[in-house]
Amino acid sequence: MIPYGVGTSVEGNVCALEGGVTLDMGRMNQVLRVSQEDLDVTVQAGVTRKQLNTHLRDTGLFFPIDPGADATLGGMTATRASGTNAVRYGTLKENVLGLTVVLPDGQIIKTGGRARKSAAGYDLTRLFVGSEGTLGVMTEITLKLYGIPEAISAAVCSFPSLEAAVNTVILTIQSGIPIARVELLDDIQMDACNKFSKLDYAPKDTLFFEFHGTERGVAEQVEQVREIVQEFGGSDFRWSTKPEERNALWQARHDVYYACLALQPGKKGWATDVCVPISRLAECLIETKEELDASPLLAPIVGPRRRRQFPRLLPHRPGRSGRDGRGQAPQRTHDRPRTRHGRDQHGRARHRLRQAGVPGGRARRRGRRPHAHAQADGRSPQPDESRESGRRLTAGLCSRLWRASNASFKE
Repeated sequence: MIPYGVGTSVEGNVCALEGGVTLDMGRMNQVLRVSQEDLDVTVQAGVTRKQLNTHLRDTGLFFPIDPGADATLGGMTATRASGTNAVRYGTLKENVLGLTVVLPDGQIIKTGGRARKSAAGYDLTRLFVGSEGTLGVMTEITLKLYGIPEAISAAVCSFPSLEAAVNTVILTIQSGIPIARVELLDDIQMDACNKFSKLDYAPKDTLFFEFHGTERGVAEQVEQVREIVQEFGGSDFRWSTKPEERNALWQARHDVYYACLALQPGKKGWATDVCVPISRLAECLIETKEELDASPLLAPIVGPRRRRQFPRLLPHRPGRSGRDGRGQAPQRTHDRPRTRHGRDQHGRARHRLRQAGVPGGRARRRGRRPHAHAQADGRSPQPDESRESGRRLTAGLCSRLWRASNASFKE
């Protein structure tokens, strides 16, 4: 049983590779409770990030976790999403207070609570956050909220080398400057963003900053970062408080995947992350950049520096790898067109053939389990038997879900 939100994940989490039942959470999209005094909110799993912030627009509060896509909060919790604001506000792990979860046996449990501090019992909330639907189906989530900052400012600066940019970030963090966001784009990625998002920045190793706070506090943060940038040879330091300019800058950051694909039309993107301790960040980035420059691959580097993580994207043509086409590139499971419930269209056809017992829709394939409707003696079920078996399975599943939705759990 695979919970499905809106399908924005790029790792194929919701793909029904082994078959099964997809639970579409899209209609569980109600904001159940907002507490302005306690700075928290309870939502159903199908509420999206932008939907929640639209609902909060008149309260002076906002939910800061921004992974780029307008994902559901259930999906973000299941994948422990983060995003550009993780520098100041943390990831989903730090912002989930409690969950309502349906377990595989039908029990409904509530984990955590609205109190910000508790040392009682097991921390089951953290166990479910990031479990990707493998431990249970999350139906309700209680989240932290934050006040909208009085002043927000964004800044951009370019550097003569990748090492200078990385050392700028490390010194900024070690100096205790409370920046809200900081993102690194190497020269290849910056050139791609300029072309795709119609920006006019220098195609060099570049840092994006954002500052939150009071008017005076933001001005002080900007000046402190400017001094550090100059110390490491940074140039073209530009900052702005205009919302339209800030939005354009961060939208360009969110569109880096499409900007990379535009560099080599017809190719697909293969994204991968690297996470290291901050003391090894500069070394790892420089060595990675040198190896990429010496290889036939075109692989831009972009990522949030505060989390010591830098994603890389390798465009490749399906069936080929590298700029010269040598070797065999791994195929992504989501390269083929998919239905809204995660199964690719060819997979649905095979599934229906197996149900009907048609030759070619065989119950067993290499490395796969036999289909649920296969007979004990190995013969394929007849169409009438398949339909009747399907009805029994569906009726049993619906009955269990109905009991689960009306059950209560006492600790």
